[in-house]
Amino acid sequence: MSVAKTYDIALVPGDGIGPDVTKAAWAVAEAAAARDGFALTATTYPWSCNYYLETGRMMPEDGIETLRGHDAILLGAVGWPATVPDSVSLHGLLLPIRKAFDQYANIRPHRLLPGVEGPLKSETFDILCIRENTEGEYSGAGGRVHQGTADEVAVETAIFTRTGVERILRFAFEAAKGRRGRVASVTKSNAQKHSMVFWDEITRLVAADYPDVEVTSYHIDAMAARMVMAPETLDVVVASNLFGDILTDLGAAIQGGLGFAASANVNPTRSAPSMFEPVHGSAPDIAGKGLANPLAAIWSAAMMLDHLGEGQASARILRAMEAATARGFGIRPGAQTTDAITDAVLTAINEE
Repeated sequence: MSVAKTYDIALVPGDGIGPDVTKAAWAVAEAAAARDGFALTATTYPWSCNYYLETGRMMPEDGIETLRGHDAILLGAVGWPATVPDSVSLHGLLLPIRKAFDQYANIRPHRLLPGVEGPLKSETFDILCIRENTEGEYSGAGGRVHQGTADEVAVETAIFTRTGVERILRFAFEAAKGRRGRVASVTKSNAQKHSMVFWDEITRLVAADYPDVEVTSYHIDAMAARMVMAPETLDVVVASNLFGDILTDLGAAIQGGLGFAASANVNPTRSAPSMFEPVHGSAPDIAGKGLANPLAAIWSAAMMLDHLGEGQASARILRAMEAATARGFGIRPGAQTTDAITDAVLTAINEE
């Protein structure tokens, strides 16, 4: 079969279970590519907490420019708090990539795969959480004074721009048009009378341009309750950086756990590469044991292929994942090895 196109991918396996799940995701992505007539090439970068201990940096000074030349980035996990504080590892690698490449849309799907038992009565939900990814509460603005004294003060300033809020809302409305046509916008405007009232106002302005999309505004506490009590009523959920971060961890919990939590950090303008990663973290407690569930990383790789325009291969991976979990692979933590779950997905791909 002739190869129609080759995509150049940056692999950043990172810390803990990151290398294992990235290896699994890459094997599945390559298998899907082979079935659909395109190719993937990879360059692996060793940037991690070990790299930080060796060099004093999470990535080299030219790391961003190095990544810029790739079509996409597949990341495994970042963090090893026993040796490097999370505030150092996060601000040294993940957040700089998101901001430098203007990956302002963080996308996380939440639904139960066949055979997976979640903690809720409802099993029919299909939620797409869209989180603002470059500003808001994680802008990094602020500081500390009088450190180490009784008068110490810490200030963390959330930054909300009209451009930032409007573009993530429009991204959510566009996503809803291709799904079930409903947007839930999440704030806390009864308590945060500046930033969140601002968000609500822009939501109403943007909604006027999408008359066919039903929009409802929720407070963050009410949304947390709804995701537990009535998740089947939700379609696209859009929220700020902090609120979206919290809600997507809740979303992972109701879909069976972090082993199924995939994500995309997308630059919708495609002016820079987007990054795809499982959100389970480095899981130091099981690192090196071969027990990590690779499905979140595999799902993230499927999202990467879809973003690259290879929707057929992406759908092939999702069907293979569903076939594997329906056969009992990857549905319970530690029941099978990483390799066994990966092999089950590869078998399903090859059987199509």
